[in-house]
Formats: sequence, C-alpha cells, structure tokens
Amino acid sequence: MRATATFTVTTFVPADVKSEPAVPTGLPVGVATMEKRFEGEELSGRSATLFTAAFDQSTGVGTYVAMESFEGSVQGREGAFNFVHSATTTGSDRTAEFFTIVPSSGTGELAGISGTGGITVDTDGTHRIWFDCQLAN
Repeated sequence: MRATATFTVTTFVPADVKSEPAVPTGLPVGVATMEKRFEGEELSGRSATLFTAAFDQSTGVGTYVAMESFEGSVQGREGAFNFVHSATTTGSDRTAEFFTIVPSSGTGELAGISGTGGITVDTDGTHRIWFDCQLAN
C-alpha cells in the first residue's frame, strides 16, 4: 500500500562533529539533527533525524544520508519505525536516490512494517514523502 504526506522541518541543529582523521575534500561534511512533522490522511506524525551531508550551500551541490525514527500513524495504525534515505543533487535535480524502511524496527501496530518510499520537493518548496509499505496483519 502507499501512504503519502507532506512534511516540514521544525528544527535543524548542526552538530559539532569532526571526522578523525581529518581528510580535506572538495565539499565540507556536516552532521545535524532534525525534527520533522508529517501531515496527511494516510500518514501523520513526527520524526527525529540524524542527517549527514557533503554539501556546498552556495551551489546546491552535494549528497546527504539521513536516518529517521518516525512515530505516528500509517493508514490509521499507530507505532514507530526507522527509515533511511539518501540522494545526490547537482543543484537542480535529485539522483542516486535510496529509501528503505529498516527491517525489524517497527513497534506497536507498525511492528513488522517493511517497504520503500521516496521524497520529492515541489517547485514551491513543498516537501512530499511516500511509503510503499506492507503492514503485518
């Protein structure tokens, strides 16, 4: 089944994490924590996100990897689970996308959830998420 929602980032807090050993590259690597809110008829809740990126703010070029811990409802079923996603951008696109629900991470009525999903950003800046997921009976 597919569950969709829009989401907003409610907090973005850069973390003071440095790679050891330090390796100079063409793009700086950063780590942050985020909180997101999801709103939709099929999907609603919030997530805590660990976000890592090699990104150039001035050109919009880079790649990110995010691990999210979601709690809320999917198709009316309450619980929590983890999902991971990543993508690359050259400033005007999204490529090399990866998105999966972490196996065995579901709790409550979402225990046993599995599947994939994706994220898009509309031209007006609206962020959309979907899960193509299976729920245990």
